[in-house]
Amino acid sequence: MNVFEHLQQHDYGEVHFARDAATGLQAIVAIHDTRLGPALGGCRFIHYPHEELALIDALRLARGMTYKAAITGIPHGGGKSVIIRPPRAFDRGALFRAFGRFVDGLGGRYITAEDSGTSMEDMETIRSVTKHVTGVKPEHGGSGDPSPYTALGVRRGIEACVKFVYKRDSIEGLHVAVQGVGHVGYWLCKQLHDLGAKLTVADIDPLKAERAHRELGAEVVPLDQIFSVDCEVFAPCALGSALNDDSIPKLKCKIVAGAANNQLAETRHGDALMHRGILYAPDYAINAGGLVNVAQEHAGYDEQKSRERVLKIYDTILEIAERAERAMQPTYRIADTIVEEKLARAAR
Repeated sequence: MNVFEHLQQHDYGEVHFARDAATGLQAIVAIHDTRLGPALGGCRFIHYPHEELALIDALRLARGMTYKAAITGIPHGGGKSVIIRPPRAFDRGALFRAFGRFVDGLGGRYITAEDSGTSMEDMETIRSVTKHVTGVKPEHGGSGDPSPYTALGVRRGIEACVKFVYKRDSIEGLHVAVQGVGHVGYWLCKQLHDLGAKLTVADIDPLKAERAHRELGAEVVPLDQIFSVDCEVFAPCALGSALNDDSIPKLKCKIVAGAANNQLAETRHGDALMHRGILYAPDYAINAGGLVNVAQEHAGYDEQKSRERVLKIYDTILEIAERAERAMQPTYRIADTIVEEKLARAAR
């Protein structure tokens, strides 16, 4: 594994590794950029077949957090952490306390939060050993589960896309296909359902898909069929790289707008979507609601102020779509340009 080659490829930055023999902790903290403030980003706790995949995941996600923070105007840089899930039995509390000590040793350069495989309870455990954590319980000055706010931002981004493509202010009656109905995907489906949208869903966990069917009337299809659903909006809300050489030709929609990180397997897939006449809402711009919400904790949490900032994702997505149309450029490139302009100004 050539670590420095990966760092150069993702324009880094710094990376920290930790191992704790007593708990089985193997963790990576990637700090991509701190020009706008301390790095903020979630902690992912999943199984990785080998260490290089864990590093690449951390690097890609942290870079996305830099761009996500910059495009929403919050005073933070981008960071991400991954804990490689131990293959054998382990003490979860001890493991996350060890991780919290690792984060604390970075002296505030990185602030952690909830992500795939972690929960608010894990953040509470981390909080017992460091103050550099967000997404804790409201009684401890936190904002709680960020998923509803991420979903709110995605829903507003979808509404902006619908306004741009269909010249409509309402999504009532529109068909949305949602890939992944976990924490964020479920909350997104609930909001879309309440606004009168028709839903088709798929999830690797049949119980989660069944919940969406039972509670929201969503049609359930197998995972390999969700890309082929004839709909207005396709919402990728599972893990990354959903938009690739295999899936893009199957799409039967005019809009791709969802909550997943790193939706494009490669940047050229953003060009492929544009060439097919599909409006793509750049992932880090549309799914920033959770980050916006937890970032408020360090300034003294104000729920109303947080909600107002999340709602502005509508304006961000609409601006990106309009600029992309004028420049005849893919939306991901326009979003990157907006961010790079902000980072350049911060570096002066």
